[in-house]
Amino acid sequence: MRGEIIQVLKKALEKHIKIKEKEIGEILEIPPSLKMGDYAFPCFFLAKKLKQNPNKIALEIKEKIINPPNIESIQTSGPYINFFINREKMAENIIKKIIKQKENFGKENLGQGQKALVEHTSINPNASPHVGRARNAIIGDSIVRILNFLNFKTEVHYYVNDVSKQIAMLVLAKADNLKFESMLKKYVDISAKVKKSKKLEKQVFELLLKFEKGDKKIKDKFKKITNISVKGQEKVLNEMGINYDFFDYESEYLKDANKILSKLEKTKKLFTDKDQRKVLDLKNTSIENQMKSPVLVLTRSDGTGLYPLRDISYTIEKMKRAKKNIIILGEDQKLYFQQIKQTLSFLNIESPQAVHYSFILLSKKGKSKKMSTRKGDVVLLEDFLKEAIKKAKKEIDKRKTRGDAKKVGIGAVKYAILKNNNNKTIHFDLDEALNFEGDTGPYILYSYARAGSILRKTKNKNDFNISKLEEKEFELVKKISQFPGIVLDSYKNFNPAIIANYSYQLAKIFNEFYHACPVINSGQESFRLALVKSFRQVLKNALHLLGIDTIEKM
Repeated sequence: MRGEIIQVLKKALEKHIKIKEKEIGEILEIPPSLKMGDYAFPCFFLAKKLKQNPNKIALEIKEKIINPPNIESIQTSGPYINFFINREKMAENIIKKIIKQKENFGKENLGQGQKALVEHTSINPNASPHVGRARNAIIGDSIVRILNFLNFKTEVHYYVNDVSKQIAMLVLAKADNLKFESMLKKYVDISAKVKKSKKLEKQVFELLLKFEKGDKKIKDKFKKITNISVKGQEKVLNEMGINYDFFDYESEYLKDANKILSKLEKTKKLFTDKDQRKVLDLKNTSIENQMKSPVLVLTRSDGTGLYPLRDISYTIEKMKRAKKNIIILGEDQKLYFQQIKQTLSFLNIESPQAVHYSFILLSKKGKSKKMSTRKGDVVLLEDFLKEAIKKAKKEIDKRKTRGDAKKVGIGAVKYAILKNNNNKTIHFDLDEALNFEGDTGPYILYSYARAGSILRKTKNKNDFNISKLEEKEFELVKKISQFPGIVLDSYKNFNPAIIANYSYQLAKIFNEFYHACPVINSGQESFRLALVKSFRQVLKNALHLLGIDTIEKM
C-alpha cells in the first residue's frame, strides 16, 4: 500500500518538482489517529520551493492523483494530503502474504549475497565478562541477524587482545595453570600489586618485549592464559545464543608492525619523540581539537608496539575481506576510533563503520553503579544470567504458568538492553526487566504464547473471509504490515532498538485486539484466526532479529 501511494504521488508531483521515490517515502507520514487517514503527505517542503501556500499545493496535487485500486479515498486537511486505505483489501493482501512467506516475511534481497563483516564483543582475555560487556555482544549479534535477514553473507569476528599488559600481568602472576573461574581474582590481585610497584611494572614490560622478540616459553604462557579465557568467554556468550565465525588474535599482526611504520613514515606524519617512541602527528586534522595532545603513540621506547599499531594492521586486513565492515565499540572508544580512522586516511584506506553504545549501570532501589574489571567491582555476566533465570522461574511459579525459565530470563536481559537506543546509558534493574507487565521481554513472550494458545483451541485453516473491519482489527493489520519498513529502518541506522520497540507496540496492540475482539466462535472466526496467526509469525520474526527465542506455552 505504501509503495502504491509513493508511486501515485511521484506521478502527481512531476509537473511541480523532480523528486525521487526514496525522498517521498521519507516525507510520507503515518498520522497519529486513524481518523486522519492511514498515510499523510505534508506539503510544507513544496511551499518553500514553489513559494506558494501549502494548503493550495495540497489541493492541486490531490486533484491530479488517480485513486489506485487499494485506496478508498484521498482527502486534504490543510497542508496534508490524507490517504484512506481500503482496509479489507489491505488486510486480505497482507495476511495472505505473511501466511505464504512465514519466516521470510519482511526479508528483502538488499544484500544480494554481498559480504559483510561485523566485529563485536572483543573482551580482554583476562577474566570472565561482566554485565557491562554484554551490551556490545547483544547489539552486535542483533546487527548480524538483521544483515543475514537482508541476505548479506555475514562474517562475525572477535578480536582477541592476546599481547597486552593485562595478559603479561597474569603471566607474571603464574596464572597459566588456573581455571577460567579463578582468572578474575588473580587479575585483580596482580593489578593492585603492579600499580604500587615500579619493579613489577618493569617486569611486565620485559615480558611483553620477550613475547615480541619470539621467546617461545613466554609465548606459550601468554597463549595458554589467552586460550583459557577465550574459551570461557565464548561458553558464557554461547549460552545467550551469541556465536562467532572467527577469533582473530592480535599477535598475528605483530609481523606487519614495521611495514605499517614504514608506510606512515612516507606520509611525513610519523616522528620519534624525546622518549624514543614512534608517534603519529595528528595536528591539522579534524580530530585535533578533541585531544589534549594531538598525537597517537604507536610504540614504546623499547621498540615494542602498542595496541593501536596492531589494530591498524588488523583493520587494514579486515577492510580487504569485506566492503561492508562494521565494528561495535563503547562510547569511551569514540576518540580512539577517530584516531585509527584518521591514521588509515593517511594511507588512503577506508575505515569500518563504527556503532557506538553507552554503558550499562546496574540499578537497584534507585542506585546505579559502573563496573570495573581491574578493580574487581563487577557483576559477572555468567552469575547475572543465572540470577535472571532463577528469578524468571520464581515469577513463573508465582503466576502458576508454564514457561522455559532460561528463555524468559535471557530474553528479558536481551530485550531490556536492546529496547534502548545505542547512545542511551542503561540503568539496568533485573526485577524490572523480568516484570510480566509493561515494556519488557516477558510481556512480549507471553503475548506470543497467548496467540499460540488461541490457535491450539481450533483447527487452524488458512482460508478466511473478511467483512467490515473493526478498529482494533485494523490497528493490528496495519502494525504487522509495517514490519518490513521497521527492519529497513533498523538496518539503515544499525539500531536494533527500532525492532525492539516495534515488538512491544505490536504485542500491546495484539492484547488490545484480544480483549476487544473474541476469536473462537465469533462471526469473524476464520479471519481473526488468520490475523492471530499472522501476528504470531511477525512477532517471531522480530524477536529472532533481537536474538530472543520464542516460547510456545507460558
